Amino acid sequence: MASRAPLFFLVICFCLGHAKSFIEVVCDKTITGQVNLQSMLTCQVETTQEIPDLTITLVVWKKQGDDQFMSVLDKRDGKGNKFQPGYKVTLNDRTVSLVITDTQVKDEGVYTCHVTTDSGIAKTTTNLKVTARYNAPIVDSIDEEIVRNAYKSLICKATGGYPKGKLRWFDEHKMEWTASAELTVNKTEDGLFELFSKLPLMKGSTFSQYTCVVYNASGNKEDSVPIILQSTEKEPYKKPLSAIIAPVLVVGSLIVGLLFALLICRRRSQQKNRRSSTAPLMGTHNMVPHTDQVIDPPPPYCEEIKDGMA
Repeated sequence: MASRAPLFFLVICFCLGHAKSFIEVVCDKTITGQVNLQSMLTCQVETTQEIPDLTITLVVWKKQGDDQFMSVLDKRDGKGNKFQPGYKVTLNDRTVSLVITDTQVKDEGVYTCHVTTDSGIAKTTTNLKVTARYNAPIVDSIDEEIVRNAYKSLICKATGGYPKGKLRWFDEHKMEWTASAELTVNKTEDGLFELFSKLPLMKGSTFSQYTCVVYNASGNKEDSVPIILQSTEKEPYKKPLSAIIAPVLVVGSLIVGLLFALLICRRRSQQKNRRSSTAPLMGTHNMVPHTDQVIDPPPPYCEEIKDGMA
């Protein structure tokens, strides 16, 4: 606390040291920085009247909600600069800047810039927004055991982004299926977001390819990755070939067996008929003479009559 007291005293002097100020500090309302890169909050010191030789003696940057000053640039005699690690103040003519060497999510917020000159004091605020691009999404498919009527689910995961984005699903015909997916959002220790989306695939309603697309908080597309489904995944409800061949073999075996049985029965019937037809030839009844046997004709009847008349 003792080390902060002189700094608070400086801020009080801003209000009491000059009854009238001829300067103003102008900054962009919003400045965007990226995670792991350098960010610079820049403001201009302007005068309300012509002051050719304006001298800036003190610049203080402070983040709202933080008791400590981020950086102090003090050009007064016997004074020195005070910078927190990772932060520093630069002064170029009438341009004052706060440099954040390695921007993180925790740096997001509203900053106040206090400026003291030989012609008055002024302050203003600027808002730092932090962004981080999501890593390329990773997709995979898993067997589904929870969602009813679903045989598989597609999984898409994107990490390392900020602010919170969104994962969307499209099929090969550019039709969106995001409404059928479940999105889970986790926040990591460094403040970045992890997106996890699960899209169940229903039987008979799948396509050969789906694409997972990651969008940032502004609704802009950052990256995408497709997943191609195998034919066995596309029609999982079809019976395997073995299940079709087995009944065919059984039915075929039955047909062959029936045909073989009919053939045996027919042969037996033919043999029985042959035995019945040969039985009369082997009996004790009189034999019928063969029609080809030569029989002597009886004596002529007419000659007997002539002899009697003589």
